[in-house]
Amino acid sequence: MKVLLINGSPHQRGCTYTALAEVAKSLEENGVGAEIAWIGAGAVHGCIACGKCGELGRCVFDGDACNEIRAKALEADGLVVGSPVYYAAPNGALLSLLQRLFYSGSAALSHKPGACVVSARRAGTTASLDALQKYFTISHMPLVSSQYWCMVHGNTPEEVRQDKEGMQIMRSLGRDMAWLLQCIEAGRQAGIHPPAPEEPRVFTNFIR
Repeated sequence: MKVLLINGSPHQRGCTYTALAEVAKSLEENGVGAEIAWIGAGAVHGCIACGKCGELGRCVFDGDACNEIRAKALEADGLVVGSPVYYAAPNGALLSLLQRLFYSGSAALSHKPGACVVSARRAGTTASLDALQKYFTISHMPLVSSQYWCMVHGNTPEEVRQDKEGMQIMRSLGRDMAWLLQCIEAGRQAGIHPPAPEEPRVFTNFIR
């Protein structure tokens, strides 16, 4: 079993990475592999709803980390998304990547556990968590929680490490993710598999 952790910060080894590294360490201590993938510091293309991913099996835009992260996410058993908080919201580049990842790959992510982590100097954390969690809850992905909302505070990696409660929350999240993955695997071995759709998908708009 393996979990992919997406570092959605432009800083490869900054505060968000510090939080994700603690989650990854806890996962590995509990028997689950972990890999941290970085979205990079360059521009990330937004989704233009062209639908080409349905034909190509990947996003049509290749100039950033999206397709590489997409391939890793589809192979992983679980997903953790980490973001810094900018203007009470996740990093815009990360949101652009997630929109393309989930538009092109949500079917393959279905029923994989998901979790999100945010890092802030002070405020905006719960609004950012809410935005990130919506990607999971529209995709049949069980949402993994911790002992408190999954956030850390600090302006530098060292300050984040001083957030003892925040770091404990990260370790608890790793344990909870590992436990759920192990439960899913035990169920699979017992012949219990994710439910298949029982009826055709209905799409309704509200134009009368």
